[in-house]
Amino acid sequence: MESLVDARGLLCPEPVLMVKREMERLGGKGRIKVLVDSGASKENISRLARSRGWAVTVQGEGPEYTLLLEK
Repeated sequence: MESLVDARGLLCPEPVLMVKREMERLGGKGRIKVLVDSGASKENISRLARSRGWAVTVQGEGPEYTLLLEK
C-alpha cells in the first residue's frame, strides 16, 4: 500500500513534519509518495528519510518533485 503526502505550497518545516507523522503512522515501514514544490523541502525530506533508513527516489527537475520513500 502506498500513502500520499501532498506538501505542495507549504513552507518548511511543515512538509518534513507531515512526512515524519506519516512514517510514524505506518509504523516505520511502507511506501510513501511525497509531492513538493520546493528544493529545500525535497532536500530536507530526503535527509529525514535516509536518516531513518528509508530508500529515497526523486523524480522531477523542479519546480515540482515527487519523492518515493520506501522501507
